[in-house]
Amino acid sequence: MTRNYNFTTAPKRLGNHSIKWQATEKDSEILPMWIADMDFETFPEMTAAIHRFADFGVYGYAYPAPSLFEAIIAWEKNQHGYAIEKDDITLIEGVVPALSVSIQAFTQEGDAILINTPLYPPFTRSIQLNNRKVVTSPLVEQDGRFTIDFEQLEQAIIDNDIKLYAFCSPHNPGGRVWTKEELKRVAELCRKHQVILVSDEIHQDLTLFGHQHHSINTVGDYRDFTVILTSATKTFNIAGTKNSFAIIENPTLKKQFRDRQLANNQHEISTLGLIATETALTYGQPWLQELRQVLAENIDYLIAYFAEHAPKIKVMKPEGSYLVWLDFSAYGLSHDALQKCLRDQAKVILNDGTNFGVEGTHHARFNVAAPLDHVKLAVERIAAVLPQ
Repeated sequence: MTRNYNFTTAPKRLGNHSIKWQATEKDSEILPMWIADMDFETFPEMTAAIHRFADFGVYGYAYPAPSLFEAIIAWEKNQHGYAIEKDDITLIEGVVPALSVSIQAFTQEGDAILINTPLYPPFTRSIQLNNRKVVTSPLVEQDGRFTIDFEQLEQAIIDNDIKLYAFCSPHNPGGRVWTKEELKRVAELCRKHQVILVSDEIHQDLTLFGHQHHSINTVGDYRDFTVILTSATKTFNIAGTKNSFAIIENPTLKKQFRDRQLANNQHEISTLGLIATETALTYGQPWLQELRQVLAENIDYLIAYFAEHAPKIKVMKPEGSYLVWLDFSAYGLSHDALQKCLRDQAKVILNDGTNFGVEGTHHARFNVAAPLDHVKLAVERIAAVLPQ
């Protein structure tokens, strides 16, 4: 298949203070397939926009251009069928900071906050560091994908007087793209029990294999108690530019969020973040379309290779995102022995599954957003060091 963008040549990231590649600077054999950024170059319009900013020579304070809000509104409408207005959008430097602001704005110290585990580690960290109680409703693995135990979920809400549900859609690390029916059940439970629903939808644009993301406010009228957190940063590999946005339609929640954001002095956005977000949402669609094809091919390759050469690895095929949840429990290794095997013998860094909760024991998260040659080398190394 002819491609217009370069997804085969890995950018040289050593010496550029890349967190992902930091360990490789000390040990050249290490292949990092962990932290959620991509080893792909972005598209030419993005590079050109950043060059224009650099060439200007003055880097003072900036305000968001009206065209940025227009780009966000158009993207949400055209890509996700979500009709919003400018005042519904609150810019903030990241989805994780926005989660912390939400926790502070809508709950009090000691309040209980609900999450589904295993889950992206900053959820738990943000709740704990803000002196709230973490309540978990573990996801259930069924037919090779995660599902929600709605009876257990509602009981957890009742038993713990849950004030806020921090939801991940699509899910990280499981890659679940929740259906309309599942989302409605989540939202209706929150309505029934008067729970604020904060939905992290940062992977909304990275759906794969025919799956479709539905923002929580497109499946019903839930705007009175919902906060949507999302960004262009994961989609277009611009996480270092630091910009995201909260979509809040309820005026009271919006004011609470903005007041807390201002109290934290989190209301200023990097000029580079403003530029990169607008550029991504204005010019990035063709690149994204090719990226999705590349990610699907990489995932299919990983699944096929492990099925033949390391069949005891249980692979959860993601419906969205470039993150693959791997279960190594059939090998009978302790979790520490597994991590040592991957790191010291295979020389491949994956995300440690226990960072996502106790359900992540004997698991790891594999980032396939890299040239296929990197994915091939990583899976070959992993399969070679595992016991037969």
